[in-house]
Amino acid sequence: MIQGERLWHRLMELGEIGKQDSGGVTRLSFTPEDRNAKALTASYMKEAGLEVREDAVGNLIGRKEGSNPQLAPIIIGSHIDTVYDGGRFDGALGVLSGIEVLQSIGDNGIILQRSVEVVAFTDEEGARFGFGMIGSRAMAGTLKASDLAHCDQEGVSIQEAMLQDGLNPAELKKAASSAIHAYLELHIEQGKVLESQGKQVGIVTGISGPLWMKVTLEGEAGHAGATPMRLRRDPLAVAAALMVEIEQIASSYPGTVATVGKLQVYPGGINIIPSKVEFSIDLRDIDAVIRDQAEVRIRKAIQTTCEAREISWDVEDYQRVPPTPCSEDLQAVITEACIPSGVDPVYLPSGAGHDAMQFREVCPIGMIFVRSREGISHSPSEWSTQEDCEKGTELLYHTLLLLDGRTESFN
Repeated sequence: MIQGERLWHRLMELGEIGKQDSGGVTRLSFTPEDRNAKALTASYMKEAGLEVREDAVGNLIGRKEGSNPQLAPIIIGSHIDTVYDGGRFDGALGVLSGIEVLQSIGDNGIILQRSVEVVAFTDEEGARFGFGMIGSRAMAGTLKASDLAHCDQEGVSIQEAMLQDGLNPAELKKAASSAIHAYLELHIEQGKVLESQGKQVGIVTGISGPLWMKVTLEGEAGHAGATPMRLRRDPLAVAAALMVEIEQIASSYPGTVATVGKLQVYPGGINIIPSKVEFSIDLRDIDAVIRDQAEVRIRKAIQTTCEAREISWDVEDYQRVPPTPCSEDLQAVITEACIPSGVDPVYLPSGAGHDAMQFREVCPIGMIFVRSREGISHSPSEWSTQEDCEKGTELLYHTLLLLDGRTESFN
């Protein structure tokens, strides 16, 4: 049904843009590498017979017109930007699989009722500006002008980078889509569930909502040699105890994960008891109620431990994103598509965020995962086999055909 060799060739060719000595790929938004990757992807879209355009925030869109263009379109989306020294599959496979599906539909002489758009969204990763999903936020109508003030390490704001890339930030609202029938996204799993079950592809039930917090603990600096242990108010020792407790709290729930990924110690001398410590918490679960329960326990642990050790504390929210359930109707369509695709359906949640979650209030969303070798992602070692990529794309192909044949609305 699809041409797997064509898909694989494009995936490998695109992976050469921004390739590092490590074998990884770095393509940050609004950079020459990003622009070159868009140009190559646009050429694939044109080869597939799609009408190609770029919207106000730099989303690259390839459209296949349906026989009834009055119907709301189906969107197949993902991204082609990467993290620093990332892999060649994350995001890119989703865009290229969408192009391959539409090209194969044309090759097979199939006429779709609905128009379908494949979108390479601008800056899903957030690697450059610390603020991601710019393109999908814009298409979903939630990107604000104030969001463009986020800056990269060189002090260049998103707004300035857009201007340098020939875009007009004042027109960002023009990127919002008025009507979308359904949103589909194929992505590598970035985890080990499929591999552990010996499955090539899976159907996503929902996307975990990340809660990011910054914890600040303040104690009292002192001489490392002259201050007795019983007289110390060491915020780093308290932070260490809390990290263990945070891990234990998260582990008490089957689907909850918590990560302390950033730690700063002040003043940072080898012979000085720290006066202040800051650390991050990334707390996620597909169930908002359970995530909130874990949060309450973590905050209580911080309070109790700090009070016992005479340490002052503050907990600040960085971001609080609600979990995003995938449409049960679309899950049913993907399940039905497993039959002609020769897939034994398996269902799993996504622990990582995706562009799909930005459309939670816009339209039904559905996701397909492709197996990741050893669960590795955001790394030069990221890998999915050609056979697995083909199988996921074939499932997307049959899903689109079934979805196009349904006239009813989805929830």
